[in-house]
Amino acid sequence: MKKLLFAILCCFVLQLSAQEGIEYGAHAGAAYYFGDLNTRYDLSRPGYVIGLKFRRNYNERISLTGSIDYGRINGSDEGSNNAFERNRNLDFYSQILDGSIVLEFNFFPYIHGSAEEYYTPYLFGGLSMMRYNPKTTLDDETYTLRDFGTEGQFVGSEYGFVTGAFVFGMGFKWDINRDWSLNIELSGRNVFSDYIDDVSGLYAEPATLASQRGAQAPFLANRSVDPEFGAAGTQRGNGKSNDIVYFVSFGIMRYIGQLKCPPISKIRG
Repeated sequence: MKKLLFAILCCFVLQLSAQEGIEYGAHAGAAYYFGDLNTRYDLSRPGYVIGLKFRRNYNERISLTGSIDYGRINGSDEGSNNAFERNRNLDFYSQILDGSIVLEFNFFPYIHGSAEEYYTPYLFGGLSMMRYNPKTTLDDETYTLRDFGTEGQFVGSEYGFVTGAFVFGMGFKWDINRDWSLNIELSGRNVFSDYIDDVSGLYAEPATLASQRGAQAPFLANRSVDPEFGAAGTQRGNGKSNDIVYFVSFGIMRYIGQLKCPPISKIRG
């Protein structure tokens, strides 16, 4: 009788933690940038993202997840319904490398291999570090915008290549079988920089910019076709709000480490 009671208790306790274990997998999808060069939340020019993910499950509700993502984002004033933005006529693209760690909360109990608790929506939040490097193409030449101090940054005082970010989002996961699951996820990164797109402050003095950064720098700083547009000291970007990057991804995860109840015959009194 003691053996039976112990086995029942063991199964109950292990069932509560049956989700414990790890998952690893990969995902891919679209990347979207929102900032000074996409204030209208245009979704017609997606970039891409691919990544690897590692998840540590603590129980059927809570997980800690780390991801490494590589992708490309872009933005442009072209097609804007704002007259100022159309006249500004700037654009950029950037490869990004992002490492994040987030805490996930499952809305429903989620247990791999369960016949009933095999799917759940979830929320998550955490932090990330992102590397970026905005570039543009002018006259069939590609330029790294940071190198030209387009808003009058002094040599050696340019914005960095790396920034932190708050990570937030939601997703949905469900089992294909005991070992494999599918994940769909919307993940946002509110970065701590407003220079993902190279645009944040005021127009620089063209002559000073040319003397410090070269003859091409003024043309990269001010791409307007209107010669009266972009006078030194006038608004180039909105420095009051930082940039945001979103990933919409589809992934597959492999689960290992499920706990099982020991057979009653092997329980010692």
